[in-house]
Amino acid sequence: MMSARTARVLMQSGRSARLAAPLRPLHRSLHSNPKYEYTKASFTGFLKWSAIFAGATAFAFYTVDSRSAIHQYIALPILRLCTDAETSHRLGIEILANGMSPKQRQEDNEIDPNHLLEVTIFANSKRPLTLRTPIGVAAGLDKHGQAIDGLFGLGFAYVEVGSVTPEPQDGNPKPRFFRLPKDDAVINRYGFNSEGHFAVMGRLKQRLLHALGHEQPQHEDTRHSLDKNKVLAVNLGKNKTGDEVSDYTQGVTRFANLSDALVVNVSSPNTPGLRALQGEERLAKLLTAVVAERNKVQFANTYTPILVKIAPDLSESEIVSIAAAAKQSKIDGIIVSNTTIQRPEHLRSQPYLSAETGGLSGAPLKPIALKAIKTLRKNIGDEITIVGCGGISNGKDAIEFARAGATFVQVYTALAYQGPGLPVHMKQEIVKELNGKKWVDIIGADVDVKKE
Repeated sequence: MMSARTARVLMQSGRSARLAAPLRPLHRSLHSNPKYEYTKASFTGFLKWSAIFAGATAFAFYTVDSRSAIHQYIALPILRLCTDAETSHRLGIEILANGMSPKQRQEDNEIDPNHLLEVTIFANSKRPLTLRTPIGVAAGLDKHGQAIDGLFGLGFAYVEVGSVTPEPQDGNPKPRFFRLPKDDAVINRYGFNSEGHFAVMGRLKQRLLHALGHEQPQHEDTRHSLDKNKVLAVNLGKNKTGDEVSDYTQGVTRFANLSDALVVNVSSPNTPGLRALQGEERLAKLLTAVVAERNKVQFANTYTPILVKIAPDLSESEIVSIAAAAKQSKIDGIIVSNTTIQRPEHLRSQPYLSAETGGLSGAPLKPIALKAIKTLRKNIGDEITIVGCGGISNGKDAIEFARAGATFVQVYTALAYQGPGLPVHMKQEIVKELNGKKWVDIIGADVDVKKE
């Protein structure tokens, strides 16, 4: 016979089973219901694609900021690995020209709220110009005036295009551009490859029309940079078979009213006989003709400053002669310097690379350019604008050039190795190095200027 206790257990088990029986089909029906499965899958998919979209958006914002490390440490190394130097150069310009490049996302007023970096250039000329920061890009990068706004967008306050020759010319045979990565340097023998005056003139005019929608009024406040704190300069070159004076005066005629400043390049080592124009008598004759042409073609109430770009491979006496020619012709500035034909003994790149003919630029040029700037500032005085160029790759380098006498500085080779964040990082570092001082207060601090 069944005990009373066993009977009670069996009765309770049966009751529990009967109560649970309706729940099992309900549970199964929820998980086998197509509508439930669709809702669950949709929600999971929504979360997945939301995460992907958020990540892609964050990555996009990251990559369009010029300060992002991805440009220097991933994009540029891949580009250098996959392309030769000249192809890489051309691709970089095309990216800048087509608006696909990153930009400076931090305003200069955030980097430098106290305006410590502001500098007036050509201060003693008829048209002093203000730069919000003393960081510019040298000629040779944007040879044909294709990427002006892209370069300004990186944070440069001064953009110099060219060299531009009167007639189109191909330059020297390829290969003609070589990387020396162990030295943070390059050698180029481009030889003034240029699309010619008229192609670049058309590009500059089209840019103005696109930006303004009409012919730009010509008056003393006009800036062809399209920004009152920036400067657009055109670097003028000479055709290989051209005339040593008329090639430059033609450039003045055509670009004096399309630029904020003009540069006479007599220092490229890749055009035969060009550097011979740096002799005092010939240089004074050339610069006097250039200034006279500027005065003749200049629109009313405007003034385009004239600079000359010299080589670093000059003796002290040659630099003194250039200073005399600059004073005699009444030009407004001197750029020191172009590339060097020297090959310093400490170059670490393969001997076959450093043996290539052409101009060496980058870090090895820095001590040579600094020495030339100090000599020039010492002999020309405080009044003329000197632009420092050659081996500048960070804010500390820029400070050294300022103390040696540079009114502002230009970069070129370092941009190829460090990428689009270079101007922003330089500005941040200069502000830190100034430690409350103003840039203008340190110009020429290390030079004992000769008094007339």
